[in-house]
Amino acid sequence: IERFTQRQSDLRPKHAPKRGGGNGRAFPARPSREQPLKLEVAPAPAAAPKPVHFSAGVQTVAVTADENNMRVDRFFEGRFPGLSFSHIQRIIRKGEVRVNGKRTEPKARLEAGQSVRIPPLQLEAPKPRDDAPQAQKDRAFIKSITLYEDDDVLVLNKPMGLAVQGGSGTTRHIDGMLGALRGPHPDAQRPRLVHRLDKDTAGCLLVAKTRFAAAALAKTFRTRAARKIYWALVAGVPKPQQGRISTFLAKQEVEEDSYMRIAKHGEKDAVHAVTYYAVVETAAQKLAWIS
Repeated sequence: IERFTQRQSDLRPKHAPKRGGGNGRAFPARPSREQPLKLEVAPAPAAAPKPVHFSAGVQTVAVTADENNMRVDRFFEGRFPGLSFSHIQRIIRKGEVRVNGKRTEPKARLEAGQSVRIPPLQLEAPKPRDDAPQAQKDRAFIKSITLYEDDDVLVLNKPMGLAVQGGSGTTRHIDGMLGALRGPHPDAQRPRLVHRLDKDTAGCLLVAKTRFAAAALAKTFRTRAARKIYWALVAGVPKPQQGRISTFLAKQEVEEDSYMRIAKHGEKDAVHAVTYYAVVETAAQKLAWIS
């Protein structure tokens, strides 16, 4: 179960009284199908930056307003679609990439107007995507799990067991399928992930369709302004039925897999995690539906 931070008052047990009186439910009713989902994202700038022409020499390019607050590695992915991820990481870490004349890091954020030094690049031949059988299958699958779509975002119903990103031994994942949604035009943008879900977690996955939407939404998740609620069916019934769990977590690597485990305070790479929980329903004392 992924950890999340949540105000305790937002997760009252089912029979807890509502503030201000009344007999309302503690949890909001699920919206009807007739009510459209509204996701508001500021409109993207009309003019997208033109892709830089490739050359064997060193280039210096300016960061556009549409690329403001973009990570350095994502900047290279957007400007040079034929550039491999490993090559991007290597040239940045070796100091061949400079921002305003200084070394940078893959996760560093760019600002509009900054100059980026781009070294000679090793470009891979673009892979066919429009008529390739696998691309057609990927597009059909993404369409089948799409809950909502507009000009800025996609909301996908990610199933359990499907990874969001690739890793050791993982060849099929959402991020790899998103490339099939990119249009044939050279300036077409590739949809971008703005947050993650664990492989074995099913739920809503938000995907940005433009760089502008990606920057805005990524900031929302990075600053923890996004509100997340997870549901889980667990063995037994927690006591008390509403509470707060404060502990430390660390990633445990096992062969080609990894999972989060409870750690001790002060342990290397351990991070503090706080979870507010509430029991929604129970089946005797055997099972509990937890929010």
